[in-house]
Amino acid sequence: MSTTGGRASIYYDRTAGTPPRFPGLRGRIELDTCVVGGGLAGLNVAQGLAERGHADVGLLEARSLGFGASGRNGGFVFSGFSLGEAALLRAVGPERARALHRGTRDAVALVRERSIRLGIDCDRVDSPVLWANWFDEPGILRRRQALLAEQFGAQWEWIDRSTLRGWLDTPRYTDALAEPGSFHFHPLKYLHGVARACERAGVALHEDTPALSLEARPAGWRIRTPDGEVRARRVVLACGGYLAGLVPAVDRSILPIATYVMVTEPLGDRLTAVMRTVSAVYDTRFAFDYYRPLADGRLLWGGRISVRDRAPAAVERLLRRDLARVFPSLAGVRIDHAWSGLMSYARHEMPQVGEVAPGLWVAQAFGGHGMAPTTFAGELVASAIAEGDARWRMLSDFGLVHGFKPVGLWAAQATYWWLQGRDWLRGLRRRGVS
Repeated sequence: MSTTGGRASIYYDRTAGTPPRFPGLRGRIELDTCVVGGGLAGLNVAQGLAERGHADVGLLEARSLGFGASGRNGGFVFSGFSLGEAALLRAVGPERARALHRGTRDAVALVRERSIRLGIDCDRVDSPVLWANWFDEPGILRRRQALLAEQFGAQWEWIDRSTLRGWLDTPRYTDALAEPGSFHFHPLKYLHGVARACERAGVALHEDTPALSLEARPAGWRIRTPDGEVRARRVVLACGGYLAGLVPAVDRSILPIATYVMVTEPLGDRLTAVMRTVSAVYDTRFAFDYYRPLADGRLLWGGRISVRDRAPAAVERLLRRDLARVFPSLAGVRIDHAWSGLMSYARHEMPQVGEVAPGLWVAQAFGGHGMAPTTFAGELVASAIAEGDARWRMLSDFGLVHGFKPVGLWAAQATYWWLQGRDWLRGLRRRGVS
């Protein structure tokens, strides 16, 4: 029996403890740098600036910090981008591809280091994330393992079929790779911890403060809000899939895509009977499942990509079927939380990070792979503003490409369905199951 009803019940909201609260903006303030968007991208920019001693930083969030994808995701912290490693090599060549991938691996380490240094209790589980092979084709894993080692210097560990079956009681997978250094955690607890650190460093944080307009001025930018105004030398837009409507070219470049997550009731022995590892798991299909055990004995399960931001009952209905295909013994468990959330995608499947006009920066389009890339983007933008660092130009090939909405959204959905169908046929041919 479900308890989600027709209203989203987000597990992270219910278990993050008392969130820090920040006042709405009243009146006029002047800043050196104003960040628009209170997700991890925006907070990482603010934290990166604060750690570099950059003064007069403020942040505006239209709702509450972490309202969007940063407080709704799976909690996986691993390297890479939505664009796969082989495609990244083709797009920018070996030298830049290696530097970009290295940046996300460094970001994984930075998230862990910040959680320790800042004393953030975020239920961090330091066990490598597993990439489990849905297909009976070991070449899928062997090719990626070799590519990562030879081109990127990343040594992923092979997990053979027998070992994996001892960890995950399901016939759906053959073998797996384990990513060293990766982990999973409670993303909203971490976000709240970063916000508190920003506040201690003097960042002016304002919730319930939508940016209504953005206007270029001779000495910088003016942002109008419902009850106030910000004048800043520079502005960083980090709004993700929840578009602010401030700069048409920025909004046009984003495809807001929904993904779905649910959390079971506490399962106790039923969970340990099928999952004898504390690692998080995702699989080799394009339309993959992702899941992880939680600190209170529940199972978080996510998946699917859609242009539709579905109601909780619909999310539960879809994901229940996916859960039952992998772990049939959990088919009838109660689902206590179910929700969807919007991620920001670009057609080139890479983050859009950089200065798009004098004093106007963007950090967006993390494509459902955001824990490390948002941290990497925050470091790139902060070091550029505070230190004149030009590393952000590594992403200059991945600019504000037109999303061609609404046609682009439905094209993305059609591509997803086609790739999902291809995976289904592949599994049918290889294993005789659907």
